[in-house]
Amino acid sequence: MCRCVTDQVKTFNFGCFHGQLKVRMTDQRIVINVSGLRFETHTDTLNRFPNTLLGCPFRRSRYYDSLRNEYFFDRNRPSFDAILYFYQSGGRLRRPVNVPIDVFTEEIKFYDLGEEIFERYREDEGFTKEDIHILPKNKFQRKVWLLFEYPESSTAARCIAIVSLLVILISIIIFCVETLPHFRHYELQFIEDSNELPIISAVDTPQVTGTLFILESICVVWYTFELLIRFAACPQKLAFFRQVMNLIDVVSIIPYAISIGALLAEANKGQNQAMSLAILRVIRLVRVFRIFKLSRHSKGLQVLGRTLKASFRELCLLCFFLFVCVVLFSAAVYFAEADASEEQFPSIIDAFWWAVVTMTTVGYGDMRPVTMWGKIVGSMCAIAGVLTIALPVPVIVSNFNYFYHRESESEELTTYVHVSDDQKGFNYSDNKALGNFHDQTLEDRNEEKYKGRKAAVILRQSFSQPSDRERISSVLSSTLKNLEVEHEEVSSCIDSLGELDNLCMEARNSQVNTNQASISYRHHHQAFQEVMQKHDMQTQRFKDLYPQQLIASNNKRISLLTHSTVFPEESCLNKT
Repeated sequence: MCRCVTDQVKTFNFGCFHGQLKVRMTDQRIVINVSGLRFETHTDTLNRFPNTLLGCPFRRSRYYDSLRNEYFFDRNRPSFDAILYFYQSGGRLRRPVNVPIDVFTEEIKFYDLGEEIFERYREDEGFTKEDIHILPKNKFQRKVWLLFEYPESSTAARCIAIVSLLVILISIIIFCVETLPHFRHYELQFIEDSNELPIISAVDTPQVTGTLFILESICVVWYTFELLIRFAACPQKLAFFRQVMNLIDVVSIIPYAISIGALLAEANKGQNQAMSLAILRVIRLVRVFRIFKLSRHSKGLQVLGRTLKASFRELCLLCFFLFVCVVLFSAAVYFAEADASEEQFPSIIDAFWWAVVTMTTVGYGDMRPVTMWGKIVGSMCAIAGVLTIALPVPVIVSNFNYFYHRESESEELTTYVHVSDDQKGFNYSDNKALGNFHDQTLEDRNEEKYKGRKAAVILRQSFSQPSDRERISSVLSSTLKNLEVEHEEVSSCIDSLGELDNLCMEARNSQVNTNQASISYRHHHQAFQEVMQKHDMQTQRFKDLYPQQLIASNNKRISLLTHSTVFPEESCLNKT
């Protein structure tokens, strides 16, 4: 939030009139210099968005050049045309065609146009929204949820993911190996046919005491345990079973339960048992869907799934083209081969198989035209198939490349943050966003800004007192001690800021030259920046050892001290 700026009232005295004429000056023109290119606009235009950098008088005053009576920004010049138009148009933001996306994105962040505007800009540029990770409210449930749901969150989560991956692979191997003749178990069944004659039939039934069945049971126990733990710890119970992967987990367990139920019901003999075993054989086939559980631990399969989902319209268009061509060429080859033997193409429906095989360039050879006109139709069918399939392929490949690079770039930058108020998590794409405190609602953030601004005023007013200077030094040193910044450097920084504050006070009283205060300001500001750079390096170095909330708290406290001491609201340079 910005400090309110009161209207300026100017009084003019005219000798021919008794009295005074008051003119309210609410709208002034200001000059903005962007890397040498000057822009001129009204203050009311910028004040339409007071939460932005240019819309807040206090925030933009840091860039004010009193000698030239203008605001100077060393930023990208072509981008500022769109930034200024954003204020003039009341919120419409369009990227100039000659400005790259990454450059314009940095400009939006610098001028702080807001998260809503930034998300709208991303949507206009064709970007999709980042996945939001919703975490449980309870601390223990949150740890368990991260442990089983997000393998990248910790080392223990990676170990559990490896165990789950091995169990899935063992289950798939068992599903394939048990079909070998050596591992198949046959049981003789005596069934009476319609003539009441006994028939001996060999039925493949699972052997309860077999090694493969025991291993299968262990795998199912792990599946069940994992599913129940994840369901108990999930933040949204109703949305849990709406996810496809969770449904696959349930489907992978059901065949085993039905198999156990069928084995326990062996008391029923005859035709009903044979039919139940046939149904059981079909249900056991559902176990093959366990292979899709690998996508939970494979980024490549997840990228492929997102690609197919994003290319759904293109795939539907491809199927429609194939359907039209199959019907067209099936009818054409049927009538072209009408004078030949009917064994090859007895009907148009039978010719569907030939058209599909020909258009996909497989060519089994079980059905083939023999007449000249039939071969011409077959050639046209093959060419049409190549063209039809090739048309949507570039779009699908483009979607795959987009999701692949997006996954690769965000894999190392993903952070899981708990939100105590509205239970919303955020996927940070930049480590610098830790200091923005996105884990609070807008109302809470405004309250924090108010408290921080009030604290900054108190610190600035009391900083010139030696006793309070020691207190500020202890606060800053306690903030940085977890990041291994030397206490001597912190004390030196505080002393430099104290000397700077004294020079500013002397400059206000016109006791020293303004240039001397300006030079001292730059010197001590550089010393403070060196400490801040070391703090940033230590933050990056120990980001895996310290909680993200601690780093965010440190950044906030350091930012508060920085703005209250190095950048006071009423500095001597602005006064002079």
